[in-house]
Amino acid sequence: MSKKTKNLLKGFYDVSPLLLPVVPFGIIFGAIGIELGFGPYITYATSIIIFSGASQIVFFQLLSNGASSIIAITSSSVVSTRHLLYGAVVAQYLSKLSIIWKLFLSYLLTDQSFAVSQDFFKKNSYDEYKHYHLLGAGLTLWTVWQVTTIIGILLGSIVPEELGLTFTIPLTFLALLINYFRKLDHLFVIFLSGLLSIVFYHAPFKSYIILSSLISLLAISLINKSKKK
Repeated sequence: MSKKTKNLLKGFYDVSPLLLPVVPFGIIFGAIGIELGFGPYITYATSIIIFSGASQIVFFQLLSNGASSIIAITSSSVVSTRHLLYGAVVAQYLSKLSIIWKLFLSYLLTDQSFAVSQDFFKKNSYDEYKHYHLLGAGLTLWTVWQVTTIIGILLGSIVPEELGLTFTIPLTFLALLINYFRKLDHLFVIFLSGLLSIVFYHAPFKSYIILSSLISLLAISLINKSKKK
């Protein structure tokens, strides 16, 4: 077995335990897309183009509430800004790759694939084919996400509207926030963003997510700077 294949399979094995929450999340997203009134093709297209569950839900929720396309795209992009940090971390290990490789791997870089591949890169920094680990982990997640989205779309077409699957949207984001409850500055940003989103809820073009996020981040950055001084 070649080194490329070994690293590819290693990425698959390492990320497999992290698929447990991905499967129900993908199914829920597919069902929510249908319930919010988006067709199966549009719902599935976002899983290919965006490939980020939280961003896809924000995108659909804003559009369904009357937000413009620009606001929906911008807000969903804000949710995915953490991927810029992921890219900055793994870039030091992948600097010798071609631009095609970098673009493809950046598309596959998600929370789970970053977590397992970063650890692998640290331990195998001199491996010429270490990027195949990220390829294996990313392709595994991508495949599972596409399949579960299709399952959710099919279920969303037959599940009665009375069940109100959209209630899972706040539950999904609450689950994502749990890990950030450990630090005081994170809690400050979370609660201030929530408060400001209520204050700016009637802002033009449904821009309350962007406004509340930017103001909260600016506030905590000013507080941190004052502490250092």
